[in-house]
Amino acid sequence: MALAQPESGGLIAGRQTQQLRGRLATTACMETLQVGYLHAVAAAAGCTLAQPFPDSGIDWHVSHSAPGHAVDDEVTIKVQLKATYQIPPRPKGPAFPFTLDNAHLQKLARTPVSVHKILVVMLVPRTQDEWLRAGHDRLELRHCCYWVNLAGHPVTGRTKTVVRIPTARVFDDRALCEIMTRVGKGGRP
Repeated sequence: MALAQPESGGLIAGRQTQQLRGRLATTACMETLQVGYLHAVAAAAGCTLAQPFPDSGIDWHVSHSAPGHAVDDEVTIKVQLKATYQIPPRPKGPAFPFTLDNAHLQKLARTPVSVHKILVVMLVPRTQDEWLRAGHDRLELRHCCYWVNLAGHPVTGRTKTVVRIPTARVFDDRALCEIMTRVGKGGRP
């Protein structure tokens, strides 16, 4: 008796088909993709997620419990998610530019704060066909998220301001644990 084997991408072997994607706006799909990325990172880091309701300009609260935290046994940060396909993967140089509405920047740049905030920017491929790759041993989300703490950043434009996102700050489970460790010691992300 032969056992059925899963097929790559759920397609029947030997057939070329065009995926019939839903009609949801690309920006809404990008938002869903970045939320999936955040969930995966939080799960691997052992963090909990809460979505504020109603949303007042901050997308998620991420909490981390550990006995080593000096401030409290559980620390929380606020996360604002953004996604773009206008910046190519693996941006060259130490940082890439990202434009924020001044109202968003003012919320993220406010100091002092009782709960720290970070901005997480996801770079995605232009077409949805390239966003995801699955195999028997992995699920790849493409391309990458980067994070920055904008506390104290000045507003420089009339309605929008360009901020620099460091390419060395890849947002993954290790980065999130390091952020939480710093916050748990009373420091900044």
